[in-house]
Amino acid sequence: MKRKKEHKKKSYDKSLLYLTIGLTFLGVLAVADASTPQALKFFSDSFYFLRSQIVAVALGFVGLIISSRIHYSVWKRYSVAFFVLTIAMLLLVLIPGVGIKSLGARRWIDLSVVSFQPSEFVKLFFAIYVSSLVSSKKNLLSFVLPLLIVAALVMLQPDMGTTLVILSIGVSAIFVNGISFVSFISILSVGFLAGLLLIFTSTYRRERLMSFLSGVNEPLTSSYHVKQILLGLGLGGFLGSGLGQSRQKFLFLPESATDSVFVVIAEELGFVGAVIVLILISILVFRLFRIALRSEDRFASAFSTCVGVWIGLQSFLNIGSMVVLVPLTGIPLPFFSYGGTSLIALLVSIGIVLNISREGI
Repeated sequence: MKRKKEHKKKSYDKSLLYLTIGLTFLGVLAVADASTPQALKFFSDSFYFLRSQIVAVALGFVGLIISSRIHYSVWKRYSVAFFVLTIAMLLLVLIPGVGIKSLGARRWIDLSVVSFQPSEFVKLFFAIYVSSLVSSKKNLLSFVLPLLIVAALVMLQPDMGTTLVILSIGVSAIFVNGISFVSFISILSVGFLAGLLLIFTSTYRRERLMSFLSGVNEPLTSSYHVKQILLGLGLGGFLGSGLGQSRQKFLFLPESATDSVFVVIAEELGFVGAVIVLILISILVFRLFRIALRSEDRFASAFSTCVGVWIGLQSFLNIGSMVVLVPLTGIPLPFFSYGGTSLIALLVSIGIVLNISREGI
């Protein structure tokens, strides 16, 4: 009697999916909590930011479901189109009347009905493009030129934090593609020197660095944000002041629902809550790298690596600036900071990796 071979149907990486859902849910709670005072002051509506975030969550999960059902190779097929779209968006945001100027930077495109931040989608589109270069085994120059163009356009906004993330995406793709140790260190060294040049040629960025180095010597001016961050962390202690009990979010802490949301979490949930957030994000990044290592396809491996580096570095820059480990960068904390464009781009990216976990391993 012949035994019938049972073919086990491949499934998505459930751990990655559940972590994504959990982090997104916790992020909605964090935005609801941290944004209330600011929403009341500027919009006379406690739920203004929360409603926008819930819409972004809905759109993001629709994007995740769709992207998880599209075979990952389709994205590679249209990688050049995504790169062209990347350049077009970054140019549009610099045009007065199209790009919205706020706090001295042009980072948003206004379409009347809706406005969005192109640089968040640029992270996704650029990750797709450089991953396609890896699959085609392109030479080093093929990576460096597009990377310099995109980084330069983002710096024109200006946005140092996003530039660092985009550079890290490009460098991680170069690493996956295969490069000698000497060449890799040379690229990192040149990038470091270029970063120092950009910092010291900009008054705003230079003041942020000097504020970071000087600590809280000027509490009413350049060190104000740092001082409020440290107060929030100190008030939280080990177990926190209790959910919803943050004092710093009442307009003492700048950007409490976006750049500084981690401080509100640490103040209310304490050291324990902050560490749990760190662990959850770290596990998610680990799952992304694990999928990358197990992927047989070069594009799939490179893209999963790029997304892992993107989320990992962005989390490090945000949390690192909140614990005064690195200078303030003004970059959002993935999943937790208020911002629809960022969340949608993240969820679509996770959807693609979920498809890779099923089809590319």
